[in-house]
Amino acid sequence: MHRAIPAISGKQLISLLEKDGWEKRRRAKHGIAFSKYINGVNKVTIIPDTKASLPEGTLQAILSMKQTGIGKRGLLQLINKYGI
Repeated sequence: MHRAIPAISGKQLISLLEKDGWEKRRRAKHGIAFSKYINGVNKVTIIPDTKASLPEGTLQAILSMKQTGIGKRGLLQLINKYGI
């Protein structure tokens, strides 16, 4: 059975990424920039700094290989490990 991606706010995602070792770099126009070296590649993403749930498309884009590379499964693992 596949578990759906839960509704998650920008602030909750920021907290999960910080616990996963992502470094807060700077405040960007639409949120906070984070980066992390993964397999020798510096991944950078902007997370909206909001208490509102992130739109599904925005969350999927953030989890994509191009931005964080975490994916749906990785997000669910982070939530199970650290809670939201």
